[in-house]
Amino acid sequence: MEDLFIIKIGGETINNSETLKTCLKAIAASGQKTILVHGGGKKVTELAQKLQVPQQMVEGRRITSAETLELCTMVYAGLINKNIVTGLSSEKLLAIGLSGADLNCIVAKKRDASVINYGFVGDIVKVNEAIFENFIAGNIVPVVNSISISEESELLNTNADAVAAEIAKAMSANYKTHLIYCFEKNGVLKDIADENSVIEEISKSDFTQMKETKQIADGMIPKLQTAFRALYHGVEEARILKSDALELYFNNGKPGTNIILH
Repeated sequence: MEDLFIIKIGGETINNSETLKTCLKAIAASGQKTILVHGGGKKVTELAQKLQVPQQMVEGRRITSAETLELCTMVYAGLINKNIVTGLSSEKLLAIGLSGADLNCIVAKKRDASVINYGFVGDIVKVNEAIFENFIAGNIVPVVNSISISEESELLNTNADAVAAEIAKAMSANYKTHLIYCFEKNGVLKDIADENSVIEEISKSDFTQMKETKQIADGMIPKLQTAFRALYHGVEEARILKSDALELYFNNGKPGTNIILH
């Protein structure tokens, strides 16, 4: 089977134009089949502050009110998505920006509110892999944001790490899928204040222990959870690395943290 790289970018990678450019250059230079997934939560937080829309986070996950959903849709499906598509175009790659609502490519269910009411937040129930396969066959890079659609045709905010993982899972039937999370840190760190304290490999049992001892920051928890689920469902590789290390990765380096089941 052919390799397919599902690369999720977020955090400061999106906020820093030079870092984003470096990341997109590495993707273009690799010549690999790629699906790019992005978040943009920091941009939403900035806009919410400007517009005085209250924000609330629980374990790294955003509570999405109706007002916040509007902001997320504007930022994710609009500004950030088109900036990335334009960046790939400047690297001579054909790219198309997609939300889950486009062609119903990512269908989600509104999260159960019995424990915590996350508002307009969705958990993915279906990825229409044929849509992505058609674009890949045409040498087009899908650029997917984290707005999904429900079966009732309602827009929902979905965790971008989960979007990447679910796409990787869905595509693993026909490709060797590699799930790569790119952000501003060198990988999963033993000490959040020490960039050199990268954990080269982390297993499910390591994660459980580190979570219990609160060695892992809130935002890293859902990222690792989605990576483990992806591996369990047939994804070939899951790795977390710094965005500017993507070129090294494509040149057979092993930057960042490799995620393994056992």
